[in-house]
Amino acid sequence: MSSPGPAREQAARLREQLEYHNYRYYVLDDPEIPDAEYDRLMQALQKLETEFPELRTPDSPTQRVGGAPLAQFDEVVHAVPMLSLGNAFSEQDVADFDRRVRERLGVDSEIVYVAEPKLDGLAVNLRYENGVLVSAATRGDGSRGEDVSANVRTIRVVPLKLRGTDWPEVLEVRGEVFLPHAGFEALNERMRREGGKTFVNPRNAAAGSLRQLDSKVTASRPLTMFCYGFGELSDGPLAATHGASIARLGDWGLPVSPELRTVHGVSGCLDYYRELAARRAQLDYDIDGVVYKVDDLAAQERLGFVARAPRWAIAHKFPAQEELTVVEGIEFQVGRTGAVTPVARLQPVFVGGVTVSNATLHNMDEIERKDVRVGDTVMVRRAGDVIPEVVRVLLERRPPQTEKVALPTQCPVCGSDVVRPEGEAVARCSGGLYCAAQRKEALKHFASRRAMDIEGLGDKLVDQLVDKGLVHDPADLYGLGLEQLAGLERMAEKSAQNLLDALEKSKETTLARFLFALGILGIGEAMAANLAKALRSFDAVRRLRLSDLVEIKASQAKRLQETLVALPRDALAGAKPYEVIAERPGLKWFSEVHWHLLLEKFGSIDALLAAEATAIENSPKTKIDGVGDVLADQIVTFFRQPHNREVIDKLIDAGVHWPEDTAPAGPGTSPLAGKTFVLTGTLSRPREAIKEELLALGARVAGSVSKNTDYVVAGEAAGSKLSKAQALGVAVLDEDGLKALLAAL
Repeated sequence: MSSPGPAREQAARLREQLEYHNYRYYVLDDPEIPDAEYDRLMQALQKLETEFPELRTPDSPTQRVGGAPLAQFDEVVHAVPMLSLGNAFSEQDVADFDRRVRERLGVDSEIVYVAEPKLDGLAVNLRYENGVLVSAATRGDGSRGEDVSANVRTIRVVPLKLRGTDWPEVLEVRGEVFLPHAGFEALNERMRREGGKTFVNPRNAAAGSLRQLDSKVTASRPLTMFCYGFGELSDGPLAATHGASIARLGDWGLPVSPELRTVHGVSGCLDYYRELAARRAQLDYDIDGVVYKVDDLAAQERLGFVARAPRWAIAHKFPAQEELTVVEGIEFQVGRTGAVTPVARLQPVFVGGVTVSNATLHNMDEIERKDVRVGDTVMVRRAGDVIPEVVRVLLERRPPQTEKVALPTQCPVCGSDVVRPEGEAVARCSGGLYCAAQRKEALKHFASRRAMDIEGLGDKLVDQLVDKGLVHDPADLYGLGLEQLAGLERMAEKSAQNLLDALEKSKETTLARFLFALGILGIGEAMAANLAKALRSFDAVRRLRLSDLVEIKASQAKRLQETLVALPRDALAGAKPYEVIAERPGLKWFSEVHWHLLLEKFGSIDALLAAEATAIENSPKTKIDGVGDVLADQIVTFFRQPHNREVIDKLIDAGVHWPEDTAPAGPGTSPLAGKTFVLTGTLSRPREAIKEELLALGARVAGSVSKNTDYVVAGEAAGSKLSKAQALGVAVLDEDGLKALLAAL
């Protein structure tokens, strides 16, 4: 039966709406409608296409996941070869590349380049005909690749039909498919839960996901893509420059890197390289270098190619972040909370720009899962300033008669029993402050910049103070004398006096800093700020009860109950209902733990929806942002222990103090309550100082930009966070703007 005109028009309208909302959600990260509304549009289109199969088109959003698995991938011959790039490993290599470009073009002036990250993923070619995606292929050997069209269709950022109307008849776009870090971690966690094989790194995960014969498997993997180049173009170049051509791709709805930038000459290239290298660890995806391309397309054509690489582009590689080495020993270290952590001693290897001889093994669960043994050849990874870790063991290189690693029964420092509570991954020394290792680490934490900020009290000095029996707890620091300090190694009288001055200065602090400095298990900076903001005085902290921490206030309970009733039933039955709830005003504190506690209390979603606000109010829910049951018990237990109370009393008797907040507690009393800030770029003041000021006013300070961000404070050389804020329409302030905002409160 042929479809009537109204049905055809409705299907076209639904396809256009769905692609638009796909673009808003996956490319701009700025959805306009809730997921439930998107699902209703999709169901309406599916119903139409089922009733009238002739309405089903290749660019329909319903076709993102194909049918039966393939037996094998077909071969694709690239109309224009997908070439590789030459590599530069030093600044001199980049200078030589630039010199060759200028010599071949016969110019003395600076060359304009386009610089962008070199993504560590899988290269693909997308072919659009009349604006519709008709095929996708891997790079392969550069001339021939594999047809992965069905799989690429499942990648939400890839438009099945281009936006606008001015695209060429044939448009081939090259880009890189990759897995963001968050998606990679979530994928591996799911694989572990399901008993599947985990992936070594995001690149392997992306490649494995894209080359699945069953596109439904690919659809379950959170792949994304950035486009960076071109293959066949029926109408010739899209613009006069490479940068302008890439901008046109963005206009048509294709995903492009927000890090792409035009730079001038060698100095511009190297500045970009250094800046991106410094931010590499903060990016949500892996990169292994920077790519420089001559921006002028006419100049590119004149420069041409050599062998299988263009003369107009080069990849400036970062130092390798993964290398192979051998485990020479496995030792156990004791941290300030008593955590007994296994550490691999390695044959020194140069990785990530430094020589690495130690790598963390995290805990016994990780040792058992990876089966790391002394003598094994292992892959070691280092990313930015992150502690190097053992990624995997090369079992084929394992020598005979190796032995499995066992958890020590006694602390390697004090000899106390090592305990590992059932169900927990972390083992701990039971010695507490009696253990010198915990004592040292507790003191180092207490003195650190974000805690009491005692300038001059470094690691080596703490080691001496503990080893000589001069300091047993943080309060002892304030009883030290000039003669005691001056008699220590590398401590002259002037240095000793400077430390005493710093100790005196540190006595004037804030309640949030003091709570953080105490080193309570599970209390980081943000949690300490939340406790200080909610409890207002240390007297209230001393008298903490479990009910103070885990009872939800009536106003929050009412808001939660109203939100639950108003949400669509399918949103609450979805995979992550707590995320949907947390997006609602006043409910940013809501988490997965809260959701499961509610279901545990009421038994079902239906019973929860029927509950009154008073019933929800009496549930074991959070009063102070972020405090769950386990953490609440840890906090209360800490303040109940006599030796902890004794140390706190000694600190206060020594003169440690802070301004008490006598304002009445209650929701919304803080000037910036509920507002989320992100700090980026180079600022005139330390970020920690600005962060502390904002926290004191009730704001949240996050590390990444999202649709829930209220303000981005941008200094000089602000990068991807600023770009994302602008794309999402988040308010951007410079430092003067922040001062004006705070002055108006």
